[in-house]
Amino acid sequence: MAETGGFPSRGVWRRPGLRWVDVVVVAALVALLYGLLRLAPSLNAPFLPSTAPSRVSTDPSNLPYYAVRSLVRMFAALVVSVVFTFVYATAAARLKRAEKVLLPVLDILQSVPVLGFLSVTVTAFINLFPGSELGLECASIFAIFTAMAWNMTFAFYYSLMSQPRELDEAARVLRLTKWERFWQLDVPGGMIPLVWNGMMSFGGAWFFLAASESISVLNHTYALPGIGSYAAAAIAQGDLGKVGIAIAVMVVMVIGVNVLFWRPMVAWTDRFRVEESEAAERPRSLVLDFLRRSQVPHLIGRPLKPAGRWLDRATRPFGLAEHPIGVSPVRERTGDVFFAGVISVLVVYGAWKAFGYVNSTIGLGAFGHALALGAATFGRVVVLTAVATVVWVPVGVWIGMNPKVTRFAQPVVQVLASFPANFLFPFATAAFVALGISLNFGAVLLMALGAQWYILFNVIAGSSAIPSDLREAMINYKVGGWLKWRYFILPAIFPSYVTGGITAAGGAWNASIVAEVVDYGHHHLTATGLGAYITQATATGDFPKILVGISVMSLYVVAANRLFWRRLYGLAETRFAL
Repeated sequence: MAETGGFPSRGVWRRPGLRWVDVVVVAALVALLYGLLRLAPSLNAPFLPSTAPSRVSTDPSNLPYYAVRSLVRMFAALVVSVVFTFVYATAAARLKRAEKVLLPVLDILQSVPVLGFLSVTVTAFINLFPGSELGLECASIFAIFTAMAWNMTFAFYYSLMSQPRELDEAARVLRLTKWERFWQLDVPGGMIPLVWNGMMSFGGAWFFLAASESISVLNHTYALPGIGSYAAAAIAQGDLGKVGIAIAVMVVMVIGVNVLFWRPMVAWTDRFRVEESEAAERPRSLVLDFLRRSQVPHLIGRPLKPAGRWLDRATRPFGLAEHPIGVSPVRERTGDVFFAGVISVLVVYGAWKAFGYVNSTIGLGAFGHALALGAATFGRVVVLTAVATVVWVPVGVWIGMNPKVTRFAQPVVQVLASFPANFLFPFATAAFVALGISLNFGAVLLMALGAQWYILFNVIAGSSAIPSDLREAMINYKVGGWLKWRYFILPAIFPSYVTGGITAAGGAWNASIVAEVVDYGHHHLTATGLGAYITQATATGDFPKILVGISVMSLYVVAANRLFWRRLYGLAETRFAL
């Protein structure tokens, strides 16, 4: 009779050996850390505004270095955007009085174009880091941040507002702290729309990369090494060959970021899907599968677990995840009146000072002129949003509800949405000149290249997040055709479409600053609109006109959001939340 081994067996005490997967992951992390350390000194290079170069070299051999510098700025802005999203959206969703202020402010911030932020922040950041290029780097990262953050914040805010009631009640019954609720319920519940909108925001930021790296303000141009400033220099020279090289490098960058970062993130977030039956086919990522086979992420995360448990204990004195129950109605009304009074006084005072400044410089008649220009841009935004809705909602539903199609179409959509369409503006300008097309009409197409993808991405995210059991119910009951669209698909994707529509409209307003003024070599095309007005005022450093243009653009965006999009948001929360 064979003798059995004792307990425990040898395999229990044997440590897993070092595998080739772990070696590759460690080598990649070391290479990344080494590259960042080598890049750090150049970020703090000496800088003097009076002698700073206005253009970068267009030697193609510099493109790898430029590409790395641009990627560092993009991911730095993404990190800042995520932190801002968590703080701002949570405050707007959980603090009812603050919500009345934070949402209109978010509407205004979304409507302020990138150049509007640059006109104010460049000088401040340069003075914050005197004699160092770090100030200009911070200004560039902040400009990219302003192109990313608002869409992500809207998406996460809506995910908080549309949480299932049973999960909210479970958090209260379990007496989770606010910190525990945030990381165990709020973040997982909003992870899918956050990643999809983060991916879209990242792609939208590529659109403004040239304006963020080649900054024209106060009659001076500051150029930072980057792929955007390289493209801007090549466009100014009218060299289509070098523009084509920049486009090729951008395609490689976009595909690389999507394969190595966004595709793994999409596959990872599928674990947070809430449904009773498992989907037939889930998104896959070779990079994520590779990381899951490695022990390195587990070893890195192990020391962080005690810190997480300590934070859970430390945040318990700040209160539980529940709203106060026994609040006196009189006290609540008094607080509301006082809060509204303070905000009203601040708004009236700020408006009075702004009107006084404009009246003493260019006169209040400038507002009438800007309102007329804003009407032209508003018409382009309405046409763009309507056409994008008709075209991309069916396409997004088809992609999102067919896992096999999603697997092949999603990377293509990501590349198309992430590619900075303004790199194609020189070719579009040449076509407009050759065909005699006015930029007043062509600007709609140029704005659409940067804004239409918000609707497509949100519809794909919304349709792909529909629980599998609901889809199977529609199949079992043999519901199809218009009946299926009216009672199943459109109600299910409606909240996601509203998020996409409001951000697409805001993105179109922002894109107008680069779409209504197009330069290529000796050709200079200008459309009649508010975007061109702000662009020209920023280039010359005319602060009164910048203030008027941004104020009028904010007025248009806030009015549209309040009168149209917010009502659709309310409808989505009350009738169409899953």
